[in-house]
Amino acid sequence: MAVKTLTPMMRQYLEIKEDYKDAFLFFRLGDFYEMFFEDALNASQILEITLTSRDGGQSGKIPMCGVPYHSSAGYIETLVRKGYKVAICEQTEDPALAKGIVRREVIQLITPGTLTEGRTIGEKSNIYIGSAGRTEDGDYALVRIDLSTGEGTATYAGREPKSLVSEAEALQIREIVVPDELYLELHEHAQARSILLSIENEEAARDWEMSVTGSCPARIRPCASRLLRYLERTQKRSLSHLQPIVYREQKSVLSIDPNSRRNLELVQSIRGGGEKGSLFWLLDETVTAMGGRRLKQWIHEPLAGKAAILERTDAVEELIEDFFVRGEVRELLKGVYDIERLAGKVALGSATGRELSQLRRSLSQAHPIRESLEASDGEKLRRLAGMIDPCADVLTILERAITDDPPISNKEGGVIREGYHARLDELRDASKNGKDWIAALEAEERRKTGVKSLKIGYNRVFGYYIEVTKSNVHLVDPERYERKQTLANAERYITPELKEKEAIILNADEEALTLEAELFQAVRDEVKRHIPAIQALADRLSTLDVLTAFAEVSEKYRFVKPVFNEGREMKIIGGRHPVVEKMLDDGTYVPNDCVLDEGSNMLLITGPNMSGKSTYMRQVALTVIMAQIGCFVPADRAELPVTDQIFTRIGAADDLAGGQSTFMVEMMESRLALANATPDSLLLFDEIGRGTSTYDGMALAQAMMEHIHDHIGANTLFSTHYHELTGLSETLGRLKNVHVAAAEQSGRVIFLHKVKDGAADKSYGIQVAELAGLPDNVIRRAEELLGEFEAERPDSETRTEPEGQLSLFDENAGEKGPAKEDADDSGLAVEIEGLDLLRMTPMDAFQWLHGMQERLKRNGR
Repeated sequence: MAVKTLTPMMRQYLEIKEDYKDAFLFFRLGDFYEMFFEDALNASQILEITLTSRDGGQSGKIPMCGVPYHSSAGYIETLVRKGYKVAICEQTEDPALAKGIVRREVIQLITPGTLTEGRTIGEKSNIYIGSAGRTEDGDYALVRIDLSTGEGTATYAGREPKSLVSEAEALQIREIVVPDELYLELHEHAQARSILLSIENEEAARDWEMSVTGSCPARIRPCASRLLRYLERTQKRSLSHLQPIVYREQKSVLSIDPNSRRNLELVQSIRGGGEKGSLFWLLDETVTAMGGRRLKQWIHEPLAGKAAILERTDAVEELIEDFFVRGEVRELLKGVYDIERLAGKVALGSATGRELSQLRRSLSQAHPIRESLEASDGEKLRRLAGMIDPCADVLTILERAITDDPPISNKEGGVIREGYHARLDELRDASKNGKDWIAALEAEERRKTGVKSLKIGYNRVFGYYIEVTKSNVHLVDPERYERKQTLANAERYITPELKEKEAIILNADEEALTLEAELFQAVRDEVKRHIPAIQALADRLSTLDVLTAFAEVSEKYRFVKPVFNEGREMKIIGGRHPVVEKMLDDGTYVPNDCVLDEGSNMLLITGPNMSGKSTYMRQVALTVIMAQIGCFVPADRAELPVTDQIFTRIGAADDLAGGQSTFMVEMMESRLALANATPDSLLLFDEIGRGTSTYDGMALAQAMMEHIHDHIGANTLFSTHYHELTGLSETLGRLKNVHVAAAEQSGRVIFLHKVKDGAADKSYGIQVAELAGLPDNVIRRAEELLGEFEAERPDSETRTEPEGQLSLFDENAGEKGPAKEDADDSGLAVEIEGLDLLRMTPMDAFQWLHGMQERLKRNGR
């Protein structure tokens, strides 16, 4: 289409659109945002709005669609949520003063990472925009910022595009800003995860302050600077609320890779994808939105420093002990709005009078909260009280300036409090009481002139006037009365008093709204000067909110304060999976111990499917995470090391978006653990090798266990159905066999969910399949086949006591015959003599007797 043939306005549209080719251009025309050409065709389908057309000059009709200005927010949010950008183009000059086409400019670019308002924005969730770059060492640097709160962090995210995008997805980053050279490298991976890539090659003219724990991360600064430049270029507003980027060295936090966060269901469940069933769901007793976001941040980055952890757990202990202080503080916190986001709106210039009223209400709670903490006997709580600045200056400003119940929109007026500004009060009085004043003036003029029929009227042409019939004209004072209009039977006049009041009355509303907008802007600008102090208060109150939530949860679910040692020993007595326990909600959860020490820090866990192996492993990891975020833990007693990293390989899941099979995902997660784990890490491996052939799987599983044992030395829980692996306890000194007990009754398996020493004697796979409801003929045939297989392979998993290392990996395997049970009854007698009957529970005795019965059956007795 020839641009010259278009109307001047359409040419203006295309000139602006040229700079925003990757965005929908919302072009302001009167009370509508209009879209044209391809934008109109696409938006009409996405937003399900009517597609029309407009005269484009000689070029004929062009596609057009639009949305009302006053209700545009919902449409913008829909587009941005679907991964699009929206450029807001407004008139930037008064149409009455414009010569030709009114000047228009894009005032803001809204993107998936910079959306700060909307119905779908979760109160307790952050919306992050990230920036990625390569460091000199080849690692990816990743910086993220929540534009609505101004808080940001920096980290490293591996060396592979997939690892960077996985980390971004786990951190809920919706948009990543990259330089040109990284776009093609990351595009495919980001697209598969529905993360938008935006290009920014320039760095900001100013430095972005960084809060650094450890050595200064100079290599991250260019990445942060590009993000700042992108925000300046797209937002075109003040960004004074942006806080220093927080960088913590890896050793200061417990590192949990994205796969492990997902496997452990830290902030969302695997099945439903929602928060229910996650660790966050369990712990979230917070009463403020910013407290909920802070809790998620702590779960993502648990501490790895003993002193910092104890600061939190000690404070939680004091809050549990001081029930009344805790209750009073939580009740006061319920009156605190989202101070972080309110401060962000003040900085961005979008805060309304109602939102400043919410800020005022929140600040008014700060002083009572501090007083309550100061009254506590707890040292940590009193110290926290000393860190709370109630921002009294800001509170005073807001109390003086903002009315008690401002309207939703500033356009209606009524935001500034009466008595704050004399001129505004006068204008409001004129607007409100103008008719009363006119009536009073009319009565006064009748008295002065003696003309009973004198009246004061108004029309749009002449404004206010005094009308006197011609028979009474001689009674008016010609010095004061100025003739304005002559009628057939009357004369209309204006007096100096009426002329003065006329200007006030006629312009009072408009002038009042204009003046009120100026006063409100001045108040907002004054509050903006105090944003750092407001953000510091938000940080203290959100921290206090999380700590009181920990105290509530710990007391409700009988959690205990963890004790940390200087070594690597782990002793969890009566440990429970807190989320599963809450879901059961009937007290039936079976607690279990987990004891790892220098001489035995690897557990090989056997037992049937559904018996609880994975749950047992997860509960150990969750106990460590809960302890290191500062919460009490679900156990009768817990003595823990400070763990530096957690790696998990739990559950069966493929990666369809990444084109990877279940087994490939399993191997990649295993590789990550083996490559990065240290002696201070915690490793959880569930059913390694099940995605390939039996021998391949066993070979991989054994090789991994040997590598962890001989070269890493980390605390490890390894579950398997390869019972042959239990023989490794004879060659790997720190490996200990445990099993999740089950029993068989009338041909059906009974899960006892109790972890006991020693290896399991049977997998009960067919019994589990029967419980799942497989057809009877399938179950019966499987039992027949199992009998045949066991007859062919007497050294299979049915033997109770594997001898030494796997014959599969023994160079002398061909010389060995099948393992045989000792048929001599004297062995049974010795075993019976060794039983400690006084210490055995009825269930222990039942299990032992059941095992003997099975042995006799296999020996043909």
